[in-house]
Amino acid sequence: MWILPSLPSIWPDVSARPTVIILASGRGERFIASGGQGSKLAALIGGKTVLQWTLDAVKATGLPWHLEEAGHPGMGDSIAAAVRATKDSKGWLILPADLPMIQPQTILTVADAIANGAQAAYPAYAGERGHPVGFAASSGLELQNLKGNQGAAGILSAGAAIEIIANDPGCVMDVDTVDQLQALQKQLQTRSR
Repeated sequence: MWILPSLPSIWPDVSARPTVIILASGRGERFIASGGQGSKLAALIGGKTVLQWTLDAVKATGLPWHLEEAGHPGMGDSIAAAVRATKDSKGWLILPADLPMIQPQTILTVADAIANGAQAAYPAYAGERGHPVGFAASSGLELQNLKGNQGAAGILSAGAAIEIIANDPGCVMDVDTVDQLQALQKQLQTRSR
């Protein structure tokens, strides 16, 4: 277990940086079922879309990234397509696009764990496993062969994953329903006061 540091990431070798895969190809069925209109990723929070908040956090890290927004049958298929598109990467950080409050430092800390030899790593906040979930390059073939809705949970549980204790509720606060979107809007208003 690691404790999330508050220091900026220091990369001994820039070429060792993993790629952040931003998964934006889901159908958002739970969001629509809860009364949402259109794509949850296009919903506004504080004047920006959910997707733009997530992209801004990723861009602030300086890490290479890939947005996977083509329609796929399931999360596993989306991850597989994104890993195939970035197959020369030194590892991958899987980040759903509906985590608008994720902090760049959380992403960097998971990336540091992968760049420094961890086979898999993820942040945890208040006992809940969060995102991004990082995988070393050695998991590439398994990630490329994923299918369906399961995602990469099987690969994560099969490896010796490092849990990183994060002081970042944004790593577990996704937008699956209208109520969750409204809660994030209130949190953003409170934060900006």
